[in-house]
Amino acid sequence: MLPVRTSRACCQAPAQQQQAVCAPRPVACPYAAIGRVDLAARLGRVRCPQAHNQSRSKILPSKIAAAVADAPVASQNGKEQQHRPLRVIIAGAGIGGLVLAVALLKQGVDVKVFERDLTAIRGEGKYRGPIQVQSNALAALEAIDVDVCNEVLRQGCITGDRINGLCDGETGDWYCKFDTYHPAVDKGLPVTRVISRITLQEILADACERIAGPNVIENSSNVVAYEELRDPATGKESIRVTLEDGRSASGDLLIGADGIWSKVRRELVGNSAPVYSGYTCYTGISDFTPPDLEIVGYRVFLGNGQYFVSSDVGGGKQQWYGFHKEPADGTDPPNKTRKARLLEIFGHWCSDVTDLIKATPEQDILRRDISDR
Repeated sequence: MLPVRTSRACCQAPAQQQQAVCAPRPVACPYAAIGRVDLAARLGRVRCPQAHNQSRSKILPSKIAAAVADAPVASQNGKEQQHRPLRVIIAGAGIGGLVLAVALLKQGVDVKVFERDLTAIRGEGKYRGPIQVQSNALAALEAIDVDVCNEVLRQGCITGDRINGLCDGETGDWYCKFDTYHPAVDKGLPVTRVISRITLQEILADACERIAGPNVIENSSNVVAYEELRDPATGKESIRVTLEDGRSASGDLLIGADGIWSKVRRELVGNSAPVYSGYTCYTGISDFTPPDLEIVGYRVFLGNGQYFVSSDVGGGKQQWYGFHKEPADGTDPPNKTRKARLLEIFGHWCSDVTDLIKATPEQDILRRDISDR
């Protein structure tokens, strides 16, 4: 286990999250009713003929396998030395960095993950709300590591077996409903879950440690620069990263998974500002149980220059996002609470929206601009 452990954020649902199950529907396989189906029958058809006894998570297409093959080493006295594993440095222990780390470790790659602040991803960051993991993403996780997938299935809240879709913000009437259940079941895939980002990162970090030991992820290690090197004698290429505290580390490959303000990206392509989407976002998690909880998983309420998303995240909690079109870097009036401003923006909308805002404590409502690269 990682040496740094903190309490989970207020958005974290209890470990014994309730899985909402609606009335039975016709299903295409015996596992579908519990939101979990067996991928083996379908994935088995693409197994390597020489790998009958291997887990399918060990089998990758030839191009991917070649990319993570053993790194070459210099020869000695005309004889090639034994190849060593490819050494990969990953900057950032968020979801993307950790999924990649697990995948590479399962292929025998030597991986080192540097993270600036593990406490930020282990429970102290309020912005780390739940994330929806669609059926195809669950299948990808299973192909990478079966234990990781099973733990996500166990701890996630099933939303894919209920009604999801787009609604009119003012009336609450449905525009369209998404069937995410039957397409998944028909293809032998797990049903969509929602899971706390913090829980997901803990599952992935634990998997890294299970495979490679407790030192595979290094805390308080912020990658701030890198340098590409070439040995003049052998021509061998490598990369050396510099950490914020002055230490350095070397490898064959560096992958920047350090977020929208990535220092690796800045070194690679230069400094540039993220692109503002035109929308600011208020978000919160509330202890709130809608009357139609067992029927509806998530809804997107649409309006002119604004929209609102609500989703069941398990444990009697609802996650919501309120988006409003306005200039970047805005602030709330000093004499007005965020909840009050939200009710100015969405107060004329249906009760499915306003009740959820009213049920959220002021201190749990956060705001940030939505930007991208």
